[in-house]
Amino acid sequence: MSEIRKTASYGLVAGLDELIAARPGGDGGSFSPGTRVRTRQLGGYRSTFRGRGMEFDEVRAYQPGDDIRTIDWRVTARTGRTHTKLFQEERERPVLILADMRARMRFGTRDCFKSVLAARAAAILGWTCAAEGDRVGGVVMTPFSVASHRPERSRTGLLRFMKALADGTREGFGRPAPKEEPRLADALLRLRAAARPGTLIFLVSDFHDFDEAAARELGRLALQSQVANLFVHDRLEAAMPERGAYPISDGSAVATLDADRPATREDYARRFAARRAAVEHAAHQRGMAFVPLETGCDLKEALHPERMGRARAPARSPAA
Repeated sequence: MSEIRKTASYGLVAGLDELIAARPGGDGGSFSPGTRVRTRQLGGYRSTFRGRGMEFDEVRAYQPGDDIRTIDWRVTARTGRTHTKLFQEERERPVLILADMRARMRFGTRDCFKSVLAARAAAILGWTCAAEGDRVGGVVMTPFSVASHRPERSRTGLLRFMKALADGTREGFGRPAPKEEPRLADALLRLRAAARPGTLIFLVSDFHDFDEAAARELGRLALQSQVANLFVHDRLEAAMPERGAYPISDGSAVATLDADRPATREDYARRFAARRAAVEHAAHQRGMAFVPLETGCDLKEALHPERMGRARAPARSPAA
Protein backbone atom coordinates (compact mmCIF):
# COMPACT_ATOMS: atom_id res chain seq x y z
CA MET A 1 0.00 0.00 0.00
CA SER A 2 1.06 3.59 -0.49
CA GLU A 3 2.23 5.64 2.47
CA ILE A 4 -0.65 7.37 4.27
CA ARG A 5 -0.21 10.74 5.91
CA LYS A 6 -1.24 10.28 9.53
CA THR A 7 -3.75 12.89 10.63
CA ALA A 8 -5.52 13.42 13.96
CA SER A 9 -8.22 10.96 12.90
CA TYR A 10 -5.80 8.33 11.62
CA GLY A 11 -6.82 4.89 12.81
CA LEU A 12 -10.17 6.09 14.14
CA VAL A 13 -11.88 6.48 10.77
CA ALA A 14 -10.86 5.60 7.23
CA GLY A 15 -10.66 8.30 4.58
CA LEU A 16 -11.57 7.67 0.95
CA ASP A 17 -8.05 8.68 -0.10
CA GLU A 18 -6.66 6.04 2.26
CA LEU A 19 -8.81 3.32 0.72
CA ILE A 20 -7.90 4.40 -2.80
CA ALA A 21 -4.22 4.26 -1.80
CA ALA A 22 -4.78 0.69 -0.57
CA ARG A 23 -4.82 -0.46 -4.18
CA PRO A 24 -2.06 -3.09 -4.48
CA GLY A 25 0.61 -2.41 -7.07
CA GLY A 26 1.99 -4.90 -9.56
CA ASP A 27 0.92 -8.50 -9.70
CA GLY A 28 -0.81 -9.11 -6.40
CA GLY A 29 -1.94 -12.57 -7.41
CA SER A 30 -5.40 -13.91 -8.02
CA PHE A 31 -8.29 -14.99 -5.82
CA SER A 32 -9.50 -17.26 -8.63
CA PRO A 33 -11.26 -20.26 -7.10
CA GLY A 34 -9.90 -23.74 -7.58
CA THR A 35 -13.21 -24.84 -9.10
CA ARG A 36 -15.05 -23.34 -12.00
CA VAL A 37 -17.61 -20.71 -11.15
CA ARG A 38 -21.15 -20.63 -12.47
CA THR A 39 -21.92 -17.03 -13.40
CA ARG A 40 -23.42 -15.85 -16.65
CA GLN A 41 -21.41 -12.77 -17.64
CA LEU A 42 -18.38 -12.79 -19.91
CA GLY A 43 -15.08 -12.41 -18.10
CA GLY A 44 -11.88 -14.10 -17.07
CA TYR A 45 -13.02 -17.37 -15.47
CA ARG A 46 -14.38 -20.55 -16.97
CA SER A 47 -17.57 -21.96 -15.54
CA THR A 48 -19.52 -25.18 -15.66
CA PHE A 49 -22.30 -23.28 -17.37
CA ARG A 50 -22.07 -24.53 -20.95
CA GLY A 51 -22.87 -22.49 -24.01
CA ARG A 52 -21.32 -21.05 -27.15
CA GLY A 53 -17.92 -19.95 -25.90
CA MET A 54 -14.34 -19.96 -27.11
CA GLU A 55 -13.16 -23.37 -25.83
CA PHE A 56 -14.47 -26.74 -27.02
CA ASP A 57 -15.60 -29.00 -24.19
CA GLU A 58 -17.31 -32.19 -25.41
CA VAL A 59 -19.81 -33.76 -27.80
CA ARG A 60 -23.11 -35.21 -26.69
CA ALA A 61 -26.32 -36.44 -28.31
CA TYR A 62 -28.48 -33.69 -29.76
CA GLN A 63 -31.39 -32.62 -27.55
CA PRO A 64 -34.48 -30.63 -28.56
CA GLY A 65 -33.71 -26.93 -28.23
CA ASP A 66 -29.99 -27.22 -28.99
CA ASP A 67 -28.63 -24.75 -31.53
CA ILE A 68 -28.42 -26.53 -34.89
CA ARG A 69 -25.30 -24.49 -35.68
CA THR A 70 -23.37 -26.53 -33.11
CA ILE A 71 -24.19 -29.93 -34.66
CA ASP A 72 -21.06 -32.05 -35.09
CA TRP A 73 -21.62 -33.49 -38.55
CA ARG A 74 -18.61 -35.82 -38.47
CA VAL A 75 -19.73 -37.57 -35.27
CA THR A 76 -23.31 -37.55 -36.54
CA ALA A 77 -22.26 -39.27 -39.80
CA ARG A 78 -20.08 -41.79 -37.98
CA THR A 79 -22.66 -42.80 -35.35
CA GLY A 80 -25.86 -42.35 -37.31
CA ARG A 81 -27.26 -40.21 -34.48
CA THR A 82 -27.28 -36.41 -34.33
CA HIS A 83 -24.64 -35.01 -31.95
CA THR A 84 -23.92 -31.45 -30.91
CA LYS A 85 -20.78 -29.70 -29.66
CA LEU A 86 -20.59 -28.11 -26.22
CA PHE A 87 -18.25 -25.27 -25.32
CA GLN A 88 -16.85 -23.84 -22.10
CA GLU A 89 -17.55 -20.14 -21.84
CA GLU A 90 -15.30 -17.72 -20.07
CA ARG A 91 -17.29 -15.69 -17.58
CA GLU A 92 -16.63 -13.06 -14.99
CA ARG A 93 -17.23 -13.65 -11.30
CA PRO A 94 -19.29 -11.50 -8.91
CA VAL A 95 -17.55 -10.63 -5.64
CA LEU A 96 -19.39 -9.60 -2.47
CA ILE A 97 -17.61 -8.16 0.58
CA LEU A 98 -19.31 -7.81 3.95
CA ALA A 99 -17.58 -5.12 6.04
CA ASP A 100 -18.58 -4.88 9.70
CA MET A 101 -18.33 -1.36 11.18
CA ARG A 102 -20.61 -1.85 14.18
CA ALA A 103 -19.90 -0.50 17.68
CA ARG A 104 -17.70 -3.36 18.88
CA MET A 105 -15.55 -2.96 15.79
CA ARG A 106 -14.72 0.59 16.89
CA PHE A 107 -11.97 -0.55 19.20
CA GLY A 108 -8.27 -1.14 18.82
CA THR A 109 -4.98 -0.79 20.66
CA ARG A 110 -2.53 -1.13 17.75
CA ASP A 111 -2.44 1.26 14.79
CA CYS A 112 -6.20 1.47 14.21
CA PHE A 113 -9.70 0.46 15.22
CA LYS A 114 -10.96 -2.90 14.04
CA SER A 115 -13.51 -1.07 11.88
CA VAL A 116 -10.73 0.77 10.04
CA LEU A 117 -8.81 -2.47 9.59
CA ALA A 118 -11.98 -4.00 8.11
CA ALA A 119 -12.36 -1.07 5.70
CA ARG A 120 -8.74 -1.34 4.61
CA ALA A 121 -9.03 -5.10 4.12
CA ALA A 122 -12.24 -4.71 2.11
CA ALA A 123 -10.54 -2.07 -0.05
CA ILE A 124 -7.55 -4.31 -0.81
CA LEU A 125 -9.84 -7.21 -1.66
CA GLY A 126 -12.02 -4.99 -3.84
CA TRP A 127 -9.13 -3.52 -5.80
CA THR A 128 -7.51 -6.94 -6.29
CA CYS A 129 -10.71 -8.56 -7.56
CA ALA A 130 -11.54 -5.59 -9.80
CA ALA A 131 -8.08 -5.87 -11.37
CA GLU A 132 -9.00 -9.46 -12.31
CA GLY A 133 -12.09 -8.20 -14.15
CA ASP A 134 -14.60 -9.14 -11.46
CA ARG A 135 -17.72 -7.22 -10.49
CA VAL A 136 -17.32 -5.97 -6.90
CA GLY A 137 -19.98 -4.99 -4.38
CA GLY A 138 -21.10 -5.95 -0.93
CA VAL A 139 -22.72 -5.05 2.36
CA VAL A 140 -21.58 -2.39 4.84
CA MET A 141 -22.81 -2.77 8.43
CA THR A 142 -22.77 0.13 10.89
CA PRO A 143 -24.35 0.52 14.34
CA PHE A 144 -27.29 2.20 12.62
CA SER A 145 -27.78 0.55 9.24
CA VAL A 146 -27.02 -2.21 6.75
CA ALA A 147 -26.43 -0.95 3.21
CA SER A 148 -26.19 -3.22 0.17
CA HIS A 149 -24.17 -2.38 -2.94
CA ARG A 150 -24.70 -4.51 -6.01
CA PRO A 151 -21.57 -5.81 -7.74
CA GLU A 152 -20.33 -3.49 -10.47
CA ARG A 153 -17.48 -3.77 -12.92
CA SER A 154 -16.87 -0.05 -13.51
CA ARG A 155 -14.28 2.03 -11.67
CA THR A 156 -17.06 4.45 -10.73
CA GLY A 157 -18.99 1.64 -9.06
CA LEU A 158 -15.91 0.48 -7.18
CA LEU A 159 -15.17 4.00 -5.95
CA ARG A 160 -18.77 4.28 -4.79
CA PHE A 161 -18.27 1.14 -2.71
CA MET A 162 -14.98 2.50 -1.34
CA LYS A 163 -16.78 5.67 -0.26
CA ALA A 164 -19.44 3.58 1.48
CA LEU A 165 -16.65 1.80 3.39
CA ALA A 166 -15.05 5.09 4.43
CA ASP A 167 -18.40 6.60 5.43
CA GLY A 168 -19.25 3.45 7.37
CA THR A 169 -16.27 3.91 9.70
CA ARG A 170 -17.55 7.35 10.72
CA GLU A 171 -21.34 6.92 10.66
CA GLY A 172 -22.57 8.03 14.08
CA PHE A 173 -18.97 8.23 15.30
CA GLY A 174 -18.85 9.70 18.80
CA ARG A 175 -22.51 8.91 19.48
CA PRO A 176 -23.68 5.97 21.62
CA ALA A 177 -24.72 2.96 19.60
CA PRO A 178 -28.43 2.13 19.51
CA LYS A 179 -29.71 -0.52 21.91
CA GLU A 180 -30.32 -2.88 19.02
CA GLU A 181 -27.74 -2.95 16.26
CA PRO A 182 -28.14 -4.86 12.99
CA ARG A 183 -27.45 -8.57 13.49
CA LEU A 184 -24.79 -10.51 11.63
CA ALA A 185 -27.32 -13.24 10.83
CA ASP A 186 -29.59 -10.72 9.08
CA ALA A 187 -26.70 -9.30 7.06
CA LEU A 188 -25.69 -12.81 5.97
CA LEU A 189 -29.27 -13.47 4.92
CA ARG A 190 -29.21 -10.31 2.81
CA LEU A 191 -25.88 -11.36 1.35
CA ARG A 192 -27.25 -14.79 0.46
CA ALA A 193 -30.18 -13.19 -1.35
CA ALA A 194 -27.75 -11.15 -3.46
CA ALA A 195 -25.31 -13.99 -4.18
CA ARG A 196 -25.46 -16.19 -7.24
CA PRO A 197 -23.89 -19.63 -7.66
CA GLY A 198 -20.12 -19.20 -7.89
CA THR A 199 -20.00 -15.83 -6.14
CA LEU A 200 -16.81 -15.12 -4.20
CA ILE A 201 -17.67 -13.76 -0.74
CA PHE A 202 -15.43 -12.17 1.87
CA LEU A 203 -16.79 -11.67 5.41
CA VAL A 204 -14.73 -9.08 7.32
CA SER A 205 -15.95 -8.96 10.93
CA ASP A 206 -15.12 -9.74 14.55
CA PHE A 207 -18.14 -12.09 14.55
CA HIS A 208 -19.03 -10.92 18.06
CA ASP A 209 -22.66 -12.03 17.61
CA PHE A 210 -21.90 -15.29 15.82
CA ASP A 211 -24.85 -17.31 17.08
CA GLU A 212 -26.80 -20.32 15.78
CA ALA A 213 -28.72 -18.18 13.28
CA ALA A 214 -25.49 -16.69 11.89
CA ALA A 215 -23.86 -20.13 11.68
CA ARG A 216 -26.89 -21.44 9.80
CA GLU A 217 -26.80 -18.59 7.28
CA LEU A 218 -23.04 -19.01 6.86
CA GLY A 219 -23.51 -22.68 6.05
CA ARG A 220 -26.17 -21.85 3.47
CA LEU A 221 -23.87 -19.29 1.85
CA ALA A 222 -21.16 -21.91 1.49
CA LEU A 223 -23.46 -24.24 -0.42
CA GLN A 224 -23.34 -22.09 -3.55
CA SER A 225 -20.48 -19.63 -3.02
CA GLN A 226 -16.79 -19.59 -2.20
CA VAL A 227 -16.56 -17.90 1.21
CA ALA A 228 -13.58 -16.51 3.12
CA ASN A 229 -14.03 -15.52 6.78
CA LEU A 230 -11.68 -12.73 7.88
CA PHE A 231 -11.72 -12.74 11.69
CA VAL A 232 -10.82 -9.21 12.84
CA HIS A 233 -9.57 -8.86 16.40
CA ASP A 234 -7.30 -6.93 18.74
CA ARG A 235 -4.67 -8.49 20.94
CA LEU A 236 -6.31 -7.03 24.05
CA GLU A 237 -9.47 -9.02 23.27
CA ALA A 238 -7.61 -12.33 23.46
CA ALA A 239 -6.01 -11.71 26.85
CA MET A 240 -6.34 -9.13 29.61
CA PRO A 241 -3.56 -6.58 30.15
CA GLU A 242 -1.18 -6.77 33.07
CA ARG A 243 -2.75 -7.08 36.48
CA GLY A 244 -4.51 -3.99 37.79
CA ALA A 245 -7.81 -2.14 37.70
CA TYR A 246 -8.72 -0.47 34.40
CA PRO A 247 -11.54 1.97 33.65
CA ILE A 248 -13.53 0.92 30.58
CA SER A 249 -16.35 2.65 28.74
CA ASP A 250 -18.81 1.98 25.94
CA GLY A 251 -19.01 5.69 25.13
CA SER A 252 -21.59 6.51 27.77
CA ALA A 253 -21.20 4.40 30.92
CA VAL A 254 -17.88 3.80 32.70
CA ALA A 255 -16.96 0.66 34.66
CA THR A 256 -13.82 -0.90 36.11
CA LEU A 257 -12.16 -4.02 34.76
CA ASP A 258 -10.52 -5.97 37.58
CA ALA A 259 -7.56 -7.79 36.04
CA ASP A 260 -6.20 -9.00 39.39
CA ARG A 261 -8.58 -11.95 39.80
CA PRO A 262 -7.30 -15.15 38.09
CA ALA A 263 -10.86 -16.36 37.49
CA THR A 264 -11.73 -13.13 35.69
CA ARG A 265 -8.64 -13.36 33.51
CA GLU A 266 -9.34 -16.99 32.62
CA ASP A 267 -12.98 -16.33 31.79
CA TYR A 268 -11.99 -13.33 29.68
CA ALA A 269 -9.54 -15.37 27.59
CA ARG A 270 -11.92 -18.33 27.36
CA ARG A 271 -14.75 -16.23 25.91
CA PHE A 272 -12.58 -14.93 23.09
CA ALA A 273 -11.06 -18.34 22.34
CA ALA A 274 -14.54 -19.90 22.19
CA ARG A 275 -15.80 -17.29 19.72
CA ARG A 276 -12.79 -17.68 17.48
CA ALA A 277 -13.02 -21.47 17.62
CA ALA A 278 -16.72 -21.40 16.74
CA VAL A 279 -16.15 -19.32 13.60
CA GLU A 280 -13.09 -21.34 12.57
CA HIS A 281 -14.91 -24.65 13.09
CA ALA A 282 -17.93 -23.48 11.07
CA ALA A 283 -15.62 -22.33 8.28
CA HIS A 284 -13.63 -25.54 8.07
CA GLN A 285 -16.75 -27.69 8.25
CA ARG A 286 -17.82 -26.24 4.90
CA GLY A 287 -14.40 -25.90 3.29
CA MET A 288 -14.33 -22.12 3.75
CA ALA A 289 -11.23 -20.05 4.40
CA PHE A 290 -10.53 -18.68 7.88
CA VAL A 291 -8.04 -15.81 8.09
CA PRO A 292 -7.34 -14.02 11.40
CA LEU A 293 -6.57 -10.30 11.07
CA GLU A 294 -5.13 -8.56 14.11
CA THR A 295 -4.94 -4.79 14.41
CA GLY A 296 -1.45 -3.67 13.52
CA CYS A 297 -0.86 -6.57 11.11
CA ASP A 298 0.58 -6.26 7.62
CA LEU A 299 -2.57 -6.50 5.51
CA LYS A 300 -0.68 -6.88 2.25
CA GLU A 301 0.92 -10.05 3.58
CA ALA A 302 -2.17 -11.32 5.44
CA LEU A 303 -4.40 -10.96 2.39
CA HIS A 304 -2.01 -12.32 -0.22
CA PRO A 305 -4.03 -14.67 -2.44
CA GLU A 306 -1.60 -17.55 -1.86
CA ARG A 307 -2.07 -17.30 1.90
CA MET A 308 -5.82 -16.96 1.49
CA GLY A 309 -5.80 -20.14 -0.60
CA ARG A 310 -3.88 -22.04 2.06
CA ALA A 311 -6.41 -20.89 4.67
CA ARG A 312 -9.22 -22.68 2.86
CA ALA A 313 -9.94 -26.12 4.30
CA PRO A 314 -11.11 -28.97 2.08
CA ALA A 315 -14.87 -29.26 2.11
CA ARG A 316 -16.37 -32.16 4.01
CA SER A 317 -18.90 -34.46 2.50
CA PRO A 318 -22.45 -34.20 3.86
CA ALA A 319 -21.98 -37.52 5.62
CA ALA A 320 -18.87 -36.35 7.44
